[in-house]
Amino acid sequence: MDAIIDNLPLYLEGFGTTLLLLVVSGLAALVIGTLIAAMRISPVASLRWFATVYTEFVRNTPLTLVLFFCIFVLPLLDVRLDFVTRAIIGLSVYTSPFVAEALRSGVNGVPIGQAEAARSVGFGFRQTVGLVVLPQAFRMTIPPLINVFIALTKNTSVAGGFFVVELFAVGRTVANARGDQVIPVLLGVAAFYLLITVPLGLLAARLERRWVVQR
Repeated sequence: MDAIIDNLPLYLEGFGTTLLLLVVSGLAALVIGTLIAAMRISPVASLRWFATVYTEFVRNTPLTLVLFFCIFVLPLLDVRLDFVTRAIIGLSVYTSPFVAEALRSGVNGVPIGQAEAARSVGFGFRQTVGLVVLPQAFRMTIPPLINVFIALTKNTSVAGGFFVVELFAVGRTVANARGDQVIPVLLGVAAFYLLITVPLGLLAARLERRWVVQR
């Protein structure tokens, strides 16, 4: 425990970076994923094709490879960003298709009569999706979406291998310096991750009881 107490400022710094990666990447992935989900159900064939290819390609690409591209290849393309920003880009892109698929499952669960009723009162595709279908889909997919963000929390640890000083990277550094207390150091890292994932799980259960539309 001495290793944790002595290095608590480092733990807190890494925890803050992990939270930053989670919040910013999560919000960006939510925006991108919502757009991709809307494109998947679009009446325009080219948009459906693009969204399908994007989802299948990114979802089946290892996160390590996505982050490798963002960290090492983007600078070669004259994209000058710091490591944290590049990690956020990689995490956002990687997470977005999982958000899109969760939302698409929710869209498929919305009764077809809802969309037909919207069109009958003169709503176009964008209005039908934005005002009628997606709000219900979001409510129906709250637990899966929060599970995606829990997975994103754990995926932020991969950024620690790419020059980002997040929680896992801090734990590795402290473990290397205090080889006699490796297990307590790793337990400390796990405890900080649990400070994020456990409340998210409880939030998912609470929102499911309050907001999820009964099928």
